[in-house]
Amino acid sequence: MTQREAAVAGTITPAMISAAAKEGVPPAFIRDGLARGTIALPANIGHRHLDPIAIGAGVRVKINANIGTSPHDINLEKEKAKLAAALRYGAHTVMDLSTGGDLNAIRTELLAQCPAPFGTVPIYQVMAEADSLADVQADDIIEAVRLHAQQGVDFVTVHCGVTRQALNLLKKRVTGVVSRGGSFLVAWMRRFQQENPLYAHFDELLRIARTYDVTLSLGDGLRPGCLADAGDKAQFQELKILGELTKRAWAAGVQVIIEGPGHVPFHQIKKNIRLQQKYCHGAPFYVLGPLVTDVAAGYDHIAGAIGGTLAASLGAAFLCYVTPAEHLKLPEVQDVIDGVIASRIAAHAADIARGLPGAADWDLKMSQARRALDWDTQIALAMNPDKARLYRDLSQAREDQCTMCGRFCAMKIFDDRIEGGDS
Repeated sequence: MTQREAAVAGTITPAMISAAAKEGVPPAFIRDGLARGTIALPANIGHRHLDPIAIGAGVRVKINANIGTSPHDINLEKEKAKLAAALRYGAHTVMDLSTGGDLNAIRTELLAQCPAPFGTVPIYQVMAEADSLADVQADDIIEAVRLHAQQGVDFVTVHCGVTRQALNLLKKRVTGVVSRGGSFLVAWMRRFQQENPLYAHFDELLRIARTYDVTLSLGDGLRPGCLADAGDKAQFQELKILGELTKRAWAAGVQVIIEGPGHVPFHQIKKNIRLQQKYCHGAPFYVLGPLVTDVAAGYDHIAGAIGGTLAASLGAAFLCYVTPAEHLKLPEVQDVIDGVIASRIAAHAADIARGLPGAADWDLKMSQARRALDWDTQIALAMNPDKARLYRDLSQAREDQCTMCGRFCAMKIFDDRIEGGDS
């Protein structure tokens, strides 16, 4: 019985109890959200030592960190360091997007060391291991999903909404198809003049997902890769198809997450959220950013955090982090840290804006520590205590001061404690 099937039957599972405890809500709240489809709880039956979390309506906004090799950078030890950094600095889930090296070995090693829900994009393995596109059969794509499910992956991105119907809608795009999985499927459909196997054989995907209780992250293979392409017919046609597939998945006892853009102008984010909620029946929305400008190379984690804050405040449940290396190179460990922290800031700001009970308590404690000039408590409460401690140590300030104001500290002046001079 899957987590969704249990929820529909009125059963509360240990995973639901664990996820509820993290949110400070009754387990029945998680169960009811799972039954409605507005909450997902990715939990493959084969993922040992999983620490489950809830993603969706009424719980904290979650963030995902992508790691993984490329054909130009294959280093398992570095990927393990990225995984450790992502978890240490607060990522709720991790996805392995490896396309270089022994993919089975890399995935198995990372999964074994990851207590958080773990995701993959199975078609990447098909792409990486095929000698040519002509060698790829429909069954190869489906069997890759089965392999990842058997290995214990909790959620998989499957680009089921990229159909032949959309091909003619892409001609006027500036950046075409920027999803690796989406572009591969477009090329495959053009080569074989057949429908996308992930769409044509969706029932088989559901059987695999139900057997292992894998959550389907219905991928946005036609997401806009630049502001100029945002909101076009191809993007929203795909979203409508994902909404239809969501109902089929729920009927089969399978959990669903809907993936979203991508590059979206700030003023179009609200429309994207509202259409997703309408077309996809309130299923959790998983957005990449969104990035609100195309020109932030080297600072795309900031562009993504700006869009992510608005998207999450309006109802997006799951933010895929963006690192400073986005569009430029494979991220390093420090890029992973910067991406996680930027997305955590966005998620927390959205939780406050949504009025989530207890969300602002953290900020109040920080404010009280600042009022008391309690540096140790401020550092402990910081989103990144390591960086806060580094900055404080570099300042070499007196215990009762910082180097921004020194003896002209506004709080000291307010308390009528201004000193006669520095000592």
